[in-house]
Amino acid sequence: MPTRAFLTVDTELMWRHHAAGLDIDAIAERSLEPAGVGIGYQLRTLAQHDLKATFFVDPMPAVAYGIEPIRRVVGAILEAGQEVQLHLHPNWAAASAEDRSKHASFELIDFTLAEQRELIRAAADLLVAAGAPRPIAFRSGSYSASDDTLTALAELGIRYDSSHNGSEHPWPSAIGLHERQIAPTEHRGVIELPVTLIEDRAGHLRHFQICALSTAEMRDALDHAVRAGHAAVTIVSHGFELANRAGTRANAVHVGRFEALCRMLDERRAALVTTHFAELSGLPLDHNDVPLGPSLIRTRIRQAQQLWSNLVAERAA
Repeated sequence: MPTRAFLTVDTELMWRHHAAGLDIDAIAERSLEPAGVGIGYQLRTLAQHDLKATFFVDPMPAVAYGIEPIRRVVGAILEAGQEVQLHLHPNWAAASAEDRSKHASFELIDFTLAEQRELIRAAADLLVAAGAPRPIAFRSGSYSASDDTLTALAELGIRYDSSHNGSEHPWPSAIGLHERQIAPTEHRGVIELPVTLIEDRAGHLRHFQICALSTAEMRDALDHAVRAGHAAVTIVSHGFELANRAGTRANAVHVGRFEALCRMLDERRAALVTTHFAELSGLPLDHNDVPLGPSLIRTRIRQAQQLWSNLVAERAA
């Protein structure tokens, strides 16, 4: 059976642009379409390679700015034939366009079970109001989730979660699973699809995110999953991740990685099948999948790339 590949894109209005006092048009531009390498570019590149991706969209900024910015991005994703599921940064629950200092806790795990359930319910309703189907999958902002989060999801009828990230465990990724758990598993009434990990050096885990792994590390992680017959590979990107932090210029390193990843998934489509949550059936659970082992050469290459990215590509225009 081929390995399922979940190519996921966390899609959100960025708090730092809100806190800096930018107007909503600038916040949306720098968060969703920064420097020509945002959601629109990513959708076009996915289409060129005939790949499926899930966009975890955070609708909570509608509390401060109304539903229209969320509606526009949801519409673009659905029109492109891709999937929208639920993302949530709870700090937006108390946000105000007039008073940029106001916010709730940034970590979902700081809330009680009842509070988490209400936050997730409200966010799901906002996402539907923005034009998305009722969500069946969830990822918490900053991977901040606990067993209470999964209990709340189960109570709300949300079947899948993808918040468990062993490289951020036990805080803020606080779900009661082992840090090296990468295979899908049923936990607290939902199916957990952990973010895929590699061991970049002995005893140190790093998650499969565009800005975190080099092209060589991504390639080796994919090939490892195929050779070992893993049930799933879960990859993370962000709508803003291919630009610098200011959202004013493309980050050539990250753009190159994203394009290379799409080519690699295209080339390996017989063994790695990109998948939407809405079409899942019979996902194998509780495989004994283990992360790719360490390689000093791979790690040094990535560190050299990242140094160049930090010194050059991250400079604001």
